[in-house]
Amino acid sequence: MPRADFYLIDKPRFREDPLLLVCELARRACASEQPTLIFARSQDQAEAIDAKLWEFDEDAFVPHQIAGDDDDALTPVLIVPPGVDAGDRPLAINLRDVPALGLHERVLEVVAADPGERSGSRERWRAYQQRGYALTKHDM
Repeated sequence: MPRADFYLIDKPRFREDPLLLVCELARRACASEQPTLIFARSQDQAEAIDAKLWEFDEDAFVPHQIAGDDDDALTPVLIVPPGVDAGDRPLAINLRDVPALGLHERVLEVVAADPGERSGSRERWRAYQQRGYALTKHDM
């Protein structure tokens, strides 16, 4: 049964920099050797995640790239901007307004503290629920 975990940002360090949570989740996925997609909201956000993954922790290395070239299949963490098809992987980290409905075993929904984003997350929760996903909420 696929799972969807909703990470609701609340702690000050993640409120100030929500992409920090994305990096932490990507690092955990990489450490557990789970091929991962990060669905970015825009090309700008994809580039910001790319930069943040290089600098967020000097002791961590998360092999990653923005999707769209020949090395995609070899790269553990792919950042996927809108309009790019990167196939499916076991783990997806979703930052978009629409649910990540693919052949993922697990989806991590990162929800910012903004009230507008919280209401959109409720719609995504219902979409996953209707498709039989096991759902979990985490306050971060």
